[in-house]
This record gives sequence, structure tokens and C-alpha cells, in this order.
Amino acid sequence: MSFESDLKRMEEITDLLKKDDTGLEESIKLYEEAAALGKKLTKTLTAIQRKVEKVTSESETELQTEPFEESEE
Repeated sequence: MSFESDLKRMEEITDLLKKDDTGLEESIKLYEEAAALGKKLTKTLTAIQRKVEKVTSESETELQTEPFEESEE
């Protein structure tokens, strides 16, 4: 699965868990699936974050790269 499809599935699971008619057994299975997806998504985001660089231009002929810095929100 792609990152986008994993994220969409996570949203679907969240919606299902919010429903009053989702039974306990199904909720537990959904929670387990969500936990596994959460780990996978976090791992993917961490790998992407390591690759991302902000490119700034120092001059017309020279470029400098800086490591991506996580914003503090």
C-alpha cells in the first residue's frame, strides 16, 4: 500500500471506531490494524523527513542545502 492509501485507511478506521454500532470485537481488530498502520506511517514519515532538504540560494551560481527542521506547533 502507498502512504496515501495507508493514511486513507487510518481515517476509515477512525470513522468506524467512532460509530456506536461498531462491536467490541470489531473495535479491537480495527484498533490493532490502526496501531500497525500508525507505526508504518510514522516510519515512512521519519524516512521522508531525513531526505527532505530546504534549498536556499546563496548566489546565482551557488546553492546551499540545509537539513529539514521540524516546526514546533
